[in-house]
Amino acid sequence: MLSKIPINLDRVGKGETDKEILRAGIIAELDAINLYGQMAAIAKEEKTHVGEFLTLLLRKDGEQEPELEKGKKEVEELMEK
Repeated sequence: MLSKIPINLDRVGKGETDKEILRAGIIAELDAINLYGQMAAIAKEEKTHVGEFLTLLLRKDGEQEPELEKGKKEVEELMEK
């Protein structure tokens, strides 16, 4: 959830506007840090889901694992060049 900026700049006296804008910027950056942290946690969870689906696929499709190994070896050979 994003924060609500708690100030109305129309009601701020001269000389205070810059300070209030800077405070609002700090609030926005803290919100961004929190949001990106949550997104990183979600991305990590999605990687777990990929592992779950891959494990199930490997159990159901006997051809999948040898083909994955073949692809892995091809990449390793390319990376050695």
